[in-house]
Amino acid sequence: MGLIEIGGDWSRTCQGMTRRSLLRVGLAAPFALGAVEGWSRAAESPRAKSILLVWLGGGPSHLDLFDPKPNAPAEYRGPFSTIATRTPGVRYSELVPRLAARSDQYALIRSNVNYHDGHREAASIGLTGVAREARVYPPNFGSIVARKRGDDRLPRFISLAKGPIRDGVGPVQGYGGGTWGRGYDPFLIGCSETGELAIPSLKLAEGLTPARLADRRAMLEELDRFRRSYDARAETVWDDLNRSAYALLTSRAGIAALDLAREPRAVREAYGQTSFGQSCLLGRRLVEAGVPYVQVNWSQYVEVYYAFSDYGWDTHADNFGLLAEWHAPLFDRVFSTLLDDLQSKGLLETTLVVCMGEFGRTPRINDIGSRDHWHQCYFSLWAGAGVKGGRVVGESDARGEFPARFEVTPAMVGTTIVELAGISSAMRAELRVLEGGRVIHELF
Repeated sequence: MGLIEIGGDWSRTCQGMTRRSLLRVGLAAPFALGAVEGWSRAAESPRAKSILLVWLGGGPSHLDLFDPKPNAPAEYRGPFSTIATRTPGVRYSELVPRLAARSDQYALIRSNVNYHDGHREAASIGLTGVAREARVYPPNFGSIVARKRGDDRLPRFISLAKGPIRDGVGPVQGYGGGTWGRGYDPFLIGCSETGELAIPSLKLAEGLTPARLADRRAMLEELDRFRRSYDARAETVWDDLNRSAYALLTSRAGIAALDLAREPRAVREAYGQTSFGQSCLLGRRLVEAGVPYVQVNWSQYVEVYYAFSDYGWDTHADNFGLLAEWHAPLFDRVFSTLLDDLQSKGLLETTLVVCMGEFGRTPRINDIGSRDHWHQCYFSLWAGAGVKGGRVVGESDARGEFPARFEVTPAMVGTTIVELAGISSAMRAELRVLEGGRVIHELF
């Protein structure tokens, strides 16, 4: 058996590293580590040193959060009152009072659009910027950034989830490398509500601690024996995966970034004891450590009320009850804490924070008193890296059904993200990604 194997789970707690460990890395698990031949190491000077994408998988209701329509007919407006924000003339739902009080810290887009009403297809479109469903999708925005940014100290694209984001049918195809291959997929890390971390790609076996992995001679001897079973092309990729996985668990930067026990108790408590809260805290630490692209996922699955689900935003059966009792209070608390934390650490100026889902929910309430999928108009939140706080970009029509002004496409979202990360139009043309997209200058 070789030293590195893919497909197991490696666990630690937020109180410190676990005892168990053997670094096993195999060829099958995806990493976006930027170690393929020909990759450029130099990106243009970025305004955003890191991107932090908070992905609300399942489709949060825009009317019940950031784009209420109190003057719309009853079958559209829903049961929630509206409240004032720090932005003059702008009102939110009563469900997000903390974020209303911080509206000067971020910009709100009310006119995002997508091109599909299925979770996997819409998420794939939303995370890659294409204009239609595809058999194989182009690379995720994070894969694009990872290809041009970062070094070998840490993975360049990290997605915080227990596994590839998905619905009950299957995984989102646009979550990683796509047409570039699995070598450009994100490095996955999950964090439970109790603070236990799991790395699906790595497994530490009995009797070997991270300290023992520092015996590089012994490690290389094992690797030499293991790699003989692979062809030359696979060996090149495997060497790169091994190097970054090894660095994650043995470098000072990697261990420090993963160790949530280093956070003051008050900070850990502010984020709350939920998987989403702890993941956002971990996301901030990874940004602080210098990871170029971090995607924090609300959940791995989009569904609610299924045995396999973990309470995503797909609130078909009980939109208003779930939002009032769980989703909105949790999101309001955690995302406002994240913004405050980034600001207090001096990270917001150099970190672009984007928060959105794959679509919104039907403005017209359905026959069972809830809301279904709606891709024709929804919201996104933007902060940091020069984004003007308090700004509202675009608007929806009187019933929240369609953009009334300034339609924002997935390609525009992606182009803005990668441009701020230092991936210029010339680089995008070289990589043949996000062709035809434009930066959302209205945010700045």
